[in-house]
Amino acid sequence: MDFSRLRTTSKVTTEWTYDQGAPLSTGWLKVDSAPDHELYWEEYGNAQGEPVMFLHGGPGGACAPVMSRFFDPKRYRVILFDQRGCGKSRPTVAANGPAVALANNTTDHLVADINTLREALNITGKMHVFGGSWGSTLALVYAIRNPEKVASLILRGIFLGRKEDLLYMYQGNAATFAEQPYALTEPGAYIAYPDEWKAFVEVIPADQRGDMMGAYKAIFDTVPATDAERALQLKAALAWSVWEGAISNMIPADDDAGKFGEAEFALCFAQIEAHFFANDLFLKRDEITDGVGALKGVPAHIVHGRFDQVCPLTQASRLVEALEAAGMPPATYVRTDAGHSAMEAQTVLALTAIMDGLDRI
Repeated sequence: MDFSRLRTTSKVTTEWTYDQGAPLSTGWLKVDSAPDHELYWEEYGNAQGEPVMFLHGGPGGACAPVMSRFFDPKRYRVILFDQRGCGKSRPTVAANGPAVALANNTTDHLVADINTLREALNITGKMHVFGGSWGSTLALVYAIRNPEKVASLILRGIFLGRKEDLLYMYQGNAATFAEQPYALTEPGAYIAYPDEWKAFVEVIPADQRGDMMGAYKAIFDTVPATDAERALQLKAALAWSVWEGAISNMIPADDDAGKFGEAEFALCFAQIEAHFFANDLFLKRDEITDGVGALKGVPAHIVHGRFDQVCPLTQASRLVEALEAAGMPPATYVRTDAGHSAMEAQTVLALTAIMDGLDRI
């Protein structure tokens, strides 16, 4: 049978409107001491344009030049930066270890970092804040605390970080997997990705699968003293990272895990996520939905993939409901036929169209 005409990926290919540009400038900015956290940042587009602060996902992800392609380079001044502990920022979990890179690494610190970076780059007025997945969480928290600095919010793949949201992604049917690997005993992303789920679950011994996130974090928290312990820690980090990478696309690329399969990225990504998740994202329950009243006058534009298995669509529904209850319905709410990743083709088209149509600051 000929399957050559079937699309093998849902990722963006030719859908980009804007070419990849070179950065106008790059640098590191010291934002803390003991440890000396330094953020790596890049600036793209028009140095005199409307500022856009881009907040990457994770927590523990990183920025890449391609993320500047959502924005008209003649109109916007785009700031990409790697949050504490990851990417090119220093120190990193991979290079310096979690004891160092996770010190002073909380949501409060990341919010403060945005203001420090703003000031260092001489952004004195309002700016657009653009964030996806964990970046949407951070964007919302930042805007609720600093509404006077935000011209608009552009949010993709809403993540509110409730316990049930995390259980959907990381727990699923793991507790009964050894006896009934294909039983749909609990809701979860595993339903659509059974092979990828098997690889994620089987890193953890069967008697510890009642708390998958706790079992993984226990591995990450170990200070490895032997080659075997180091190998287990890397194996766990790669499994965590590859699992999220695979389910981020509606049609995953089976033969290419991309950055999620790289050891350095995985060690940062997995351990920072586990750190934030174990601490409830360093937020009060419902802090975001209870706090959206502070966003009066800040238009919110939301794009969410209908088939998102990392952050199911119900999270966007919760946010929209909260905004409507506060008398501030979203200025835009687009549900694409896509998965979670910002690089899904339909999501790229929707986000670019929103940026092209924003009211000027």
